Amino acid sequence: MLKRKIETYLNKWMKSEDRKPLVIKGIRQCGKTYIVRKFAEGNYESVVYMNFILEPDKKSAFDGNIDVDTIILNLSALIPGSRFISGKTCIILDEIQECKEARTALKSFYIDGRFDVIATGSLLGGKGYGKSRKKKDEEEGQDSVPVGYETVIDMYPLDFEEFLWANGISDAVIDSVNSCFENEKAVPEGIHKAMMELLYRYVIVGGLPEVVNCFLETKNIELIYKAQRNLIAGYEEDMVKYADDADKPHIRECFESIPKQLAKENKKFQYSTVKKGGRASQYIGSIQWLEDAGIVRRCYNTKITELPLEGNSIKECFKVYTTDIGVLMAMLDYGTQADILKGNLLGCKGAIFENLMADFLCKSGQKLYYFHKDSGLELDFLVRFKGECVILEVKARTGKAKSMITVLKNKDVYHVNSAIKLGQYNVGREGEVLTIPLYMGFLVEEKLAEVIIPDVDLSSLTTI
Repeated sequence: MLKRKIETYLNKWMKSEDRKPLVIKGIRQCGKTYIVRKFAEGNYESVVYMNFILEPDKKSAFDGNIDVDTIILNLSALIPGSRFISGKTCIILDEIQECKEARTALKSFYIDGRFDVIATGSLLGGKGYGKSRKKKDEEEGQDSVPVGYETVIDMYPLDFEEFLWANGISDAVIDSVNSCFENEKAVPEGIHKAMMELLYRYVIVGGLPEVVNCFLETKNIELIYKAQRNLIAGYEEDMVKYADDADKPHIRECFESIPKQLAKENKKFQYSTVKKGGRASQYIGSIQWLEDAGIVRRCYNTKITELPLEGNSIKECFKVYTTDIGVLMAMLDYGTQADILKGNLLGCKGAIFENLMADFLCKSGQKLYYFHKDSGLELDFLVRFKGECVILEVKARTGKAKSMITVLKNKDVYHVNSAIKLGQYNVGREGEVLTIPLYMGFLVEEKLAEVIIPDVDLSSLTTI
């Protein structure tokens, strides 16, 4: 039974007084259904569950009037034995993207207030709520998304810390690694070696729960790879089943080009790599679909190395990474997993470990940014860290990172004061550069401090 961080969020949500219906979206098979059902069954007297893919007949409960009393009456008829107890019932709407009327009904449930509702969706951007669906709804005078009446959160496959928990690593060990990071002290050699080995295993396994469980139960690379490929086959079926007709021919081409895009160390996503003569107009919708489905994440180039990174991003210039490192590994040749464990990566190691850092950043809720100039200067990632714009450079082994050194030497031009370099070494510092082991990448995130805004002194104002 895998421990997930979202369980803490669900407990806080349940205890909040003014809780709205909760919508959890994320890549298919990241564990949404299992976690939500486990949480609901452990915290409510009654749980009413429906899956709109497996039980399409349940959609009829939301036809016509969508006031709560009518919906409850319909569900009572469709689900024998269901109990609706005010304040003690959780209604789970699984795969809600299949029933836009159910999504619209969340407003009614919030206003009514008698029942808690949790909805999950794998393709909330990719089907039913993407640009084409939104446009169609607007034309029909419909609004399927109840803005202001629901709380939407993203769920990802297991992150590296959750993977450590799954492998029996205690919070005490993780806290000691975090302490070494914060205090810039070397990790004890025994812990360092074990963490590096666990990192390599995370790279080949990723965080999709089915694959993680296969790894824990079998430790068999062939079976792990087959589990990953089966999940990818499911994603490819979704591409054909759910995408708009105009995008269907291109989504799979776009997806399958990702290893080539990364292996070539392109400075940005190149449509000609997808297909000779490819253009943005052909493929930009496909990339959006893959991102909405939670399979990939774009990493945007920035105009300058300054905060705010989003405000300085160049939307037409980006790289593409898989949100889960295991998905990328399953797209590479069989045998790459064994090469990782042996350290025989040769030319592809840069792409793999860059995507590993993207995995860390995505799963901690951060957006992805990099910096590239036509002169050849390039920085792997830029992040907000301790209130500043900080460079992240990923080096699988060793390397001088010339662009990073150039930027740090020219503070009057780039306004960057520090950098973090990740690689196969322990913690250390060289001037403005903090070096850390690759496995510490999951710790690089901005910790939000609680800031209280003081009252304005109105004593000096006079009434006119």
